[in-house]
Amino acid sequence: MRDDKGTQSLNVNISVENFGPIERADIDLRPLTIFVGESNTGKTYLATLIYALDRAFEGISRVPFPESIILQLRQSRFRHKEGLDDDTYEMLTKLNTLDRVFLYADLPKWICKHVLKIINESDVISNQLKECYNLKSITDIRRYAKNNLSVSLKVYDKNQSFWNFKLQNSESCTQIDGYVNPELVIKSSQQKVDKNMDLEDFGSLLRFPNYSESNSYFLPASQIGIMETHGLITSSLVDRATDIDMEHTSDKSTLTRILADFLKHIINYGNNKATSSEVVVEIAKELENEVLRGEIKVLRPAGIGYPQILYQPQNTEHALRMSQSSSMVTGLAPLVLFLRGVVKPGDTLIIEEPESHLHPGAQTQVAITLAKLVRAGVRVIITTHSEWILEQISNLVRIGEVKKKGENQTELDYWLTADEVGTWWFHSEKSVEEINFDPINGFEPIDYGEVAEGLYNQSVDLRTLLIEKTGDSTSGE
Repeated sequence: MRDDKGTQSLNVNISVENFGPIERADIDLRPLTIFVGESNTGKTYLATLIYALDRAFEGISRVPFPESIILQLRQSRFRHKEGLDDDTYEMLTKLNTLDRVFLYADLPKWICKHVLKIINESDVISNQLKECYNLKSITDIRRYAKNNLSVSLKVYDKNQSFWNFKLQNSESCTQIDGYVNPELVIKSSQQKVDKNMDLEDFGSLLRFPNYSESNSYFLPASQIGIMETHGLITSSLVDRATDIDMEHTSDKSTLTRILADFLKHIINYGNNKATSSEVVVEIAKELENEVLRGEIKVLRPAGIGYPQILYQPQNTEHALRMSQSSSMVTGLAPLVLFLRGVVKPGDTLIIEEPESHLHPGAQTQVAITLAKLVRAGVRVIITTHSEWILEQISNLVRIGEVKKKGENQTELDYWLTADEVGTWWFHSEKSVEEINFDPINGFEPIDYGEVAEGLYNQSVDLRTLLIEKTGDSTSGE
């Protein structure tokens, strides 16, 4: 049975106004967050914002910019030839004092000022937004040009607020306000350590509870086309980079940061040491065996600067290129690769429309894969139109709720609970709403029922008309 590491206790709230297609949204990120609703209502827009914020703040951790904090402390050490400066030495002394609570305010004051300075620099956030949306100015994100754009982020747990930031953009300026709670508990008095903590150990305390670091990954809906043509895209980029006439061309089209990062992970796959944990790798194998019924293979032919990704069906000797494989294979291959060699517990995985090109039965299996990732400690965010995924997730929550009462006798190692799943319904010209779990209806959006009812009524009317015209009530049976 797979170990249940549970999910991070870190709570994240994101709210926006006048943001792209979104009039207003106020959402809490859960271990599994689901965006549903009509097309062109902002689901991908909000998922992209989450990715941009994660990149901007070096992961949405207990403290913003954890890597920058550690880097500054290391540089301080090197600047002082005799060892640590007084402030850093005092900080580590407090950190290693038995039964002492270590607060954010116990950091050197110059570090706290450094963090606030970065938060309040508009370029840090603005540049990420422009790269992720491929825009020249964040003003272009505004839904209505005359109204201000607003983005806010709050990080907290059940006991206290950690930190927050708010961005407001108007025609004339961008204003950012950031705050870190000085009473934020970085190490509690009950937290025991086996040895004196140094700067490396301290870094893990700044990031995520139970995890040394966290990263964010985005699998875009366009991944199928990228998987089929990644070799061509790579060779084209190389040719473009070595073209001496490039500076004279007028074509300045660029990839979004999301597509560039996704392509980078595919191109570099296997070059770096795999970071996935055994439990996440096992989930990838189960997805291959139960849904793909085959294996995703990665080869690196000599003289080629990118990997060759193949699919070998079960009980066959020959592997197929992605361009020869079904859209189901090319759609799920990136998920398999990321789980096998990139994603680890503590990370955030954003998947756009994981149901694309899948049979309903395969869609339900993917929903189970998402639940397994949550149990392994991966935060998952998806956009979807699939009623099959929503119904399977609803069943997994029903299993989890029964399990909480100690009445579930099954040996399943995957389930969800109602408080682990946040389903958010996107509308045109309306604010985003949460769909609370209902034991009978699950997470079904109201408009799904309206579409089903409309189709049923149309079917009844047409069948009645057909019987009247043919006089045969058994027609079609």
